Amino acid sequence: MKLINLRPAFFGFTLLILGLVSCDKNMGNEGDTADASLSIEYEKYELDNGLNVILHQDKSDPVVSVAIQYGVGSNREKKGRTGFAHLFEHMLFQQSENVPEDQFFKTIQDAGGTLNGGTWQDGTVYYEVVPNNALETVLWLESDRMGYLENTITEAAFANQQEVVQNEKRQRVDNNPYGHTSWVIDKNLFPDGHPYSWQVIGELEDLQNATVADVKEFYDRFYGPNNATLVIAGDFEETAARDMVEKYFGEIKKRQEVKPLKVQNVTLDATKRLYHEDNFATAPQLNMVWPTVEQYTEDAYALDVLGQILSDGKKAPLYKVLVKEKELTSRVDAYSGSDQIAGKFTIRVTANSGVDLDSVESGIKEGFELFEKEGVTDNDIERIKAGLETDFYNGISSVLGKSFQLASYDVFTGDPGFITQDIENIKAVTKEDVVGVYEKYIKGKPFILTSFVPKGEMELIAENSEKADVVEEEITENVETAVAETEQEIKKTPSSFDRSTPPEMGETPKLSIPDSWTAELDDDLDVYGIEQHELPLVNFSLVIDGGHLLDPEGKNGVANLMTDILMEGTANKTPEELEEAIDLLGASIYIYTTDESIVVRGNTLKRNFDKTMALVQEILLQPRWDEDELKRIKLSTVNSIQRDASNPNVIANSVYNKVLYGEDNPLAQPTKGTVESVEGITMQDLKDFYAKNFSPSVTNFHVVGDVDKDEALAALDEIEEKWKAKDVKIPSFDVTNDRDKASLYFVDVPNAKQSVINIGYIALPRTDEDFFPAEVMNYKLGGSFSGNVNLILREEKGYTYGARSGFNGSKIPGTFTASSSVRTNTTGESVEIFKNEIEKYKEGISPEDLAFTKNALIKSNARRFETQGSLLNMLEERSAYDLDPNYIEKEEQTIGAMTLEQHKALANKYLDASKMAYLVVGDAATQFQQFKNMGFDEVQLLDKEGNEIELSALKK
Repeated sequence: MKLINLRPAFFGFTLLILGLVSCDKNMGNEGDTADASLSIEYEKYELDNGLNVILHQDKSDPVVSVAIQYGVGSNREKKGRTGFAHLFEHMLFQQSENVPEDQFFKTIQDAGGTLNGGTWQDGTVYYEVVPNNALETVLWLESDRMGYLENTITEAAFANQQEVVQNEKRQRVDNNPYGHTSWVIDKNLFPDGHPYSWQVIGELEDLQNATVADVKEFYDRFYGPNNATLVIAGDFEETAARDMVEKYFGEIKKRQEVKPLKVQNVTLDATKRLYHEDNFATAPQLNMVWPTVEQYTEDAYALDVLGQILSDGKKAPLYKVLVKEKELTSRVDAYSGSDQIAGKFTIRVTANSGVDLDSVESGIKEGFELFEKEGVTDNDIERIKAGLETDFYNGISSVLGKSFQLASYDVFTGDPGFITQDIENIKAVTKEDVVGVYEKYIKGKPFILTSFVPKGEMELIAENSEKADVVEEEITENVETAVAETEQEIKKTPSSFDRSTPPEMGETPKLSIPDSWTAELDDDLDVYGIEQHELPLVNFSLVIDGGHLLDPEGKNGVANLMTDILMEGTANKTPEELEEAIDLLGASIYIYTTDESIVVRGNTLKRNFDKTMALVQEILLQPRWDEDELKRIKLSTVNSIQRDASNPNVIANSVYNKVLYGEDNPLAQPTKGTVESVEGITMQDLKDFYAKNFSPSVTNFHVVGDVDKDEALAALDEIEEKWKAKDVKIPSFDVTNDRDKASLYFVDVPNAKQSVINIGYIALPRTDEDFFPAEVMNYKLGGSFSGNVNLILREEKGYTYGARSGFNGSKIPGTFTASSSVRTNTTGESVEIFKNEIEKYKEGISPEDLAFTKNALIKSNARRFETQGSLLNMLEERSAYDLDPNYIEKEEQTIGAMTLEQHKALANKYLDASKMAYLVVGDAATQFQQFKNMGFDEVQLLDKEGNEIELSALKK
């Protein structure tokens, strides 16, 4: 269920707030306004400096979350000075007067915590989740960057983060299919100077021209306590928390008054039609966007429901016309985006390859006509509202989720408990309201239309479209920005106590692994369970071994299509009826294929667990084998494969696997299959796969939540009775690391603004006794933000948005891989840095780095068992590799016992840069030639399928 304003997409990361929050105290509404059980308690008060403080206690786990949301997003910027809010989000992680450079992340990780921040149009948030003994440390850090930062904003630190943010834009926008879509839409929907007319990431020119004085002024205006809400949620003592808040935040002075923004809804006098030839797209995409209204208005709620009725599900009119009847696309999205000061309604269709977007536009109009003819039914409204309660509980399943929601409602409505009214507003939407907003905002009204088409396929754009003035960065030689940085003592802002000394953390919570149970059914199905009664939710998974490994020879993609066809109805239910049955339970059931398994996952309320499991049993044991649906699924899969062919990250992973595993290994082939293999798959292939490979004898069931062992097993009675075991042979494949040289492989993506780098070789299976120790060994190299490769490539050089390294493996040997996406003109140097750091790491790490590794990995176990999702993952890992129930305790012992000598020995055993494959996916015209002079044993140019080609074969 997509809810109004509960899913802000932050530019630094994507934050999904999936549920709803209410409260028992300070509700402000009495009577029959909401189910009394849909609530959490909180206390709210205000400091003298204007900081709003919200406390929510939850002692179910020894974990605490802190979130600070500021009332500043890109909507507070000015034309010519865009991107400041997001840039400043990055600056606040650098250092402050009492926290040294790069210590925000390291301090929290050393405490066993996690942290991040995000910026969107209407706000900025910072958050930490830590073991409960580290609460004071978090408040010390957050208060220091709120009140004691300005004197540390230097030219060098600022220049570095300018580069990091520009690389983020290259990675998320410039190097992605359809990346410039939002820029084109917002620039033309909103008038010049409107706060929503620019992107959160900002204009590249504005980012390059910004000065230290600019950002200091922005900080002083918007980052004061009087423009923020602080939320503490989790296991803490209220009196102590209040004292700490007062100590660390109470003396911070108010900043400039921040006046509320006025609503600035817009209208269009005429439709605007624009196009762009997209360097990375292989399929055309059409957007139609109408101006609407701001959040929390009656019309905003109805518009949200309208979007779901138009496009969500098989009964939706746009799905019927565009997907089922005309086969123009495999998916259509219609959704409302009502934000703080304005709103818009979007229909987005990524068409099948070669489809003329005029036909898509015509199909949308036919979908509207069908909607007008069929109208809105009571069942439509009921289906959409059925998931409210499930969404609520999913949203408060972690202390972080509670923190986000309490902060968001407080900032935007002044009431952390506004969800009580918000739920009622959603429930109050009627059929008439939905039809009313369609007629008011959509039917016959002007809109923005965008056509994004692959390069050279101008014939696909919608008629009468004008060229959008997208500005794309040119690839130039790398020129380091020289910044004269003089060593000088940081001027300290006066404080009533010594802020330079971090607070003592006290004792870390001891490891406490939740009790679990197991059972083996008569049909050989193994069952694993954990009871968690905090919320009336149940999460479960059914994992069938085999997956992609069992694809028949020449039929790559059968397992993937198998999981799709199972969700397309049952013997007793049409696809529409099955979908509706799941929706009316407020549940979710989905199936997917991995290299080594097929997985059925579900999420439901406790009271609907039996009914949800009955549907799982029906899906699993009574397939419909619908030929029409298979035709549609195959078309969708083929188009997905074709779209992937232009995505640099997908290309990199595909070619990397082929280079390492070899052409004949299934792990070198995509799980989806190829265009040719998918087109050749028949319904009989799926039936044969099902008959041969679906068996409880190779299946494990996992369940976590508000059900006990007896209830869980009772829900499996029919599966146990009707699903008969058979002998399933899962093939084994020889996977060895036979590399004996350093090879540079380059795949050309013309005009790429970034290069994707993958470096590594075949390493270990998950089942090897050295696998977990090797993961521990890697942690300081590239296992976290504070890893060496990230500190150099991102924090020191500013070449990338992030760099990591790590081991992955299963029952089959996996890889060691170091990877990043770097600015194009730093490609060669970045590869060299990776190579040097991997070799240097074999010399050993310092005692301080080993202590940091141990603290980060051991202390973080306090957060490991908080959510049902994390517990489910733990059960899946345990069952897949037949691990001891207390395997995490043994892992903790391995970490604690590791010595510097053992660490060095592992690095020398499993890291050898002289034998690794170095894959680069980027612009060959400007970057390929340099590698011939960089000491590699071989340098090869490959096509996107991993075949060697000559330089002369490159597209001109």
